[in-house]
Amino acid sequence: MRNRFVRLLLTTLALYLGMVIMLAWLERPIIYPAPPPSDGDWNPSWLTYEDARFASADGTRLHGWFLEHAAPRATILLCHGNGEHVAYLADELQFLRERLAVNVMAFDYRGYGQSEGRPFERGILDDADAARDWLAERTGQPADSIVFFGRSIGGAVAVHLAATGGARGLVLDRTFGSLVDVAAAQMPWIPVRLLMRNRFPAQQWIKHYHGPLLQIHGEADEIVPLATARRLFAAAPSQDKKLIVSPRLGHNSPWPKEYYDELETFIASLAQPSPPEPSADR
Repeated sequence: MRNRFVRLLLTTLALYLGMVIMLAWLERPIIYPAPPPSDGDWNPSWLTYEDARFASADGTRLHGWFLEHAAPRATILLCHGNGEHVAYLADELQFLRERLAVNVMAFDYRGYGQSEGRPFERGILDDADAARDWLAERTGQPADSIVFFGRSIGGAVAVHLAATGGARGLVLDRTFGSLVDVAAAQMPWIPVRLLMRNRFPAQQWIKHYHGPLLQIHGEADEIVPLATARRLFAAAPSQDKKLIVSPRLGHNSPWPKEYYDELETFIASLAQPSPPEPSADR
């Protein structure tokens, strides 16, 4: 009986270790499930846009779409989620440009859409830096005057941009405090905190950003727990920050109309001139 128990225990342990090794090996495709490059509409005839072609720090060739507004109130760089590319975003980009009266650009991380390479955390952050620099040069404005808008994993990318180079404003849509938090919630039986290489510690990064912040999350989010989003918000040192929580918003649900109203109000507030500083003789 004892020998049978030992064999069962060793078999169970071997199966568990095999599963852990397999998940560690599959980390990249699990985290970055890029859709096929052929998916989506890459030539929307109804959309007026400019192809953006630029290179990341290591020379990886990247691609995005830039939509210009005749009288922009702001310029937005959109960092999308891990299961989409720019060919999925034509309607959203057009809506943002017209509804908010902004310049807006979306770009693909390496390994997504028409961008070359294979995705990994440091490479993606470098890709975002390159997209920000391209957009700043294209619009003739300082990089720290851009509004960064990130969805899910793209929210962590947007936090990195704002924390390292400054921003006019930061919008986070269903973003986590750390990608490790998400993995631990989805697979609590796996020691992901020890194993994960792609970590995206947005909760640590956001401590270096003090500008305006609008954060949106849902209690019904089945991927990113609300608790990790709350920790991200609490870590932000900004004195001008707002967290909106919806009881029904899932991770991939469309925003309700009132959330776009909130976004429009946020962008309008960024477009207002800053109040003059008091003179030294007062």
